[in-house]
Amino acid sequence: MRAQLFAIAATLGLVFAGIGNAVAAGSAAEPPDHEWQHTGVFGTFDRGELQRGFQVFQEVCASCHSLDFIAFRNLLDIGFDVDQIKAIAAEYEVEDGPDNEGEMFMRTAKGSDYFPAPFANPQAARASNGGAFPPDLSVIVKARDGGLNYLYGILTGYEEEAPEGFELAEGMNYNHYFPGHQIAMPEPLYEEAVEYADGTEPTLEQLAHDVSVFLAWTAEPELEIRKKTGLKVLIFIAIFTALIYIIKRRVWAKLH
Repeated sequence: MRAQLFAIAATLGLVFAGIGNAVAAGSAAEPPDHEWQHTGVFGTFDRGELQRGFQVFQEVCASCHSLDFIAFRNLLDIGFDVDQIKAIAAEYEVEDGPDNEGEMFMRTAKGSDYFPAPFANPQAARASNGGAFPPDLSVIVKARDGGLNYLYGILTGYEEEAPEGFELAEGMNYNHYFPGHQIAMPEPLYEEAVEYADGTEPTLEQLAHDVSVFLAWTAEPELEIRKKTGLKVLIFIAIFTALIYIIKRRVWAKLH
């Protein structure tokens, strides 16, 4: 009996040790809290950050990642005017049709079109990225635990070499904040990767911050409207509650 209990205990010990090792291997450091202007009840997006973030997306991210749920005309919300949006859309081609002969054709994009994907299909995307599929970034901030802090951590968490003793698979890159610390995507951002149109210094941290804010906006384009609506509702409820209280006091005063 004692031998059987010992065997069971030893087996459980190995199981839990294996689980612990698996968790440790797949764990990642918690990204530090970063300051975001648009968070909080009264927070709003900074249009300068959004436009710089769009520039980073357009010049760095768009070659691999799609933005399926954002149309060119949505850029009005981040401070671009109609002429600027027409110019941005004119840089892209989208599939349209069928024409009178039943054929699909390519044409210059317009404001009502959505950003076209960089690849025709998932298979083409994987073939161009070593088997890895670059996810759509429209709602990436909402789709990942940790949200903005996680995204910012990934973009700034690359290290040139893995720590001593860490086995990095071929074709993978070490990232301090990515689960398992191995990520297929090469480091996308680096100092002066983008020359900002407004003259802002393009440090790695600034680039990561701006594109993270832009992707927070793509995930919630109506965020500011919802906050304003919520504030109006709260003010209405407060006034309505005060009126009800005053009416109640007057009614009961007459009854007594």
